[in-house]
Amino acid sequence: MGVSNKMCDNNPEMRATAARICRDYLTGVWKHVNAENIKLNHIRGGLSNWVYNVQLPEGTTPLLGEPRQVLLRIYGQVHGERAVESIITESVIFALLSERRLGPKLHGIFPGGRIEEYIPARPLLTKELADPELSALTAEKMAQIHMMQVPLSKEPTWLWETMAKWCDGTEKLLENINVIDPRQTDNVQVVKSIRLRSELSWFKNFVSQQNYPVVFCHNDMQEGNILLRQNSRKRELVLIDFEYCSYNYRGFDLANHFIEWQYDYTAEEDPFYHERCGAGPTDEQKLHFIRNYLKTMNQEGHIEEERLMDEVKVFSLASHLFWGLWAVVNAGHSQIPFGYWDYAASRLRNYQYLKEKFMVTGPLRCGIKRKEKNTD
Repeated sequence: MGVSNKMCDNNPEMRATAARICRDYLTGVWKHVNAENIKLNHIRGGLSNWVYNVQLPEGTTPLLGEPRQVLLRIYGQVHGERAVESIITESVIFALLSERRLGPKLHGIFPGGRIEEYIPARPLLTKELADPELSALTAEKMAQIHMMQVPLSKEPTWLWETMAKWCDGTEKLLENINVIDPRQTDNVQVVKSIRLRSELSWFKNFVSQQNYPVVFCHNDMQEGNILLRQNSRKRELVLIDFEYCSYNYRGFDLANHFIEWQYDYTAEEDPFYHERCGAGPTDEQKLHFIRNYLKTMNQEGHIEEERLMDEVKVFSLASHLFWGLWAVVNAGHSQIPFGYWDYAASRLRNYQYLKEKFMVTGPLRCGIKRKEKNTD
C-alpha cells in the first residue's frame, strides 16, 4: 500500500513535523535542525506505522554524544481502547528492553509515536537460523527476554484471548464470504473443513491440565525480527518488533521460532513467501538451541532438555493454530500484498498433521507430566 502524500518524506509538512519532534526530544545539535536541513527518508513500514530515518545535516558534528541519525516511528490511526492499551504496553516493553540493551535504544516517546535508535543492521535470512553460532546467539537473546520481570499480568491469558478473538473474526469472515478469488477456493475449503473453535477448546483444555512454565515471551521470533548488527567486530543480534510480547508459555516461543525455519517471507511474487518443507530443525539442532538457552538461564541438565523438547512438541500445535487464525483474519481486511489464504491453509494443514501425530504418540508417552492432584 502506498504512503499518503502527506506522509511522504519530501512533503514540507512531514519534514517540518519530523524536525520539530527531533528538536523537542533530542539534545545537542538536534536543537538547531529545521525542515530544510535534515535528511529524511521513508522506510517501508507496516499498515499501522510510518517509519523514517532522520539524519543530522551533512557536515554536522554531534556535541554531547547524541546520535547522528535516528528512527522516527509515527503511529497511524488508533481506534478503540484496546489499540491505545496495546500501544502503551508496547512502549513500556520497548523502554524496558532498551534499558536492558535487548532492543534498540529509546530516545523519546511523544503523543503519536516514538524516536528509536537507528541500528545499522540487517534482518537474518531464513537459512541463517540454522547457522550454529547465530542459533546459539538467538537462544541467548530469547533466554534474556524470558528472564525479564515486566509490569504486566503474569497469567498466560494473552494466547487464549487473542486466539478466541481471531476465532470470532474467522467465523464472521467465513459466514459473510461472498466473492472470493477462484484461486483461493481450495484454501478457503481447507480453513472451513477445520472446526477451529473446537480445536482451540481441545488444545486449551489439554494445556490447562499440565504445568508448563510461563515467562515473558517475544512470541514472534522469526528471522525478520532478529537483526544482525553491521560494522561490528563480533556477530551481535538485536531483537525488534515487540507487538506480540506478553507473558506466555515458554514452549510457545521456542516452538514458534523452530517453525519459522520453514517459512521464508522474502518471495517477491504471490503468495510472497516460500514454505521450505523439510527445512525445520533436526532434533540435534533443537538441542543445540535448547542447551544454549538453558545455559543462559542457569538451568542446564538432561531433564530440563527433555522437558523443553516435549514443550516444543506441544506448542508447535499452538503456533500453527495461532498464525493460521491470524492469516484468515488478515485475509479479510489487510491491504499488505501477502498470500494470507495460502498461509492460513499451510499453517492449519500442518496443525492437523502434527495433531494426528501427537494423538498417536500420546502426551504421557512423550514424557509430559500432568499437574499433580492433591491426595489427602
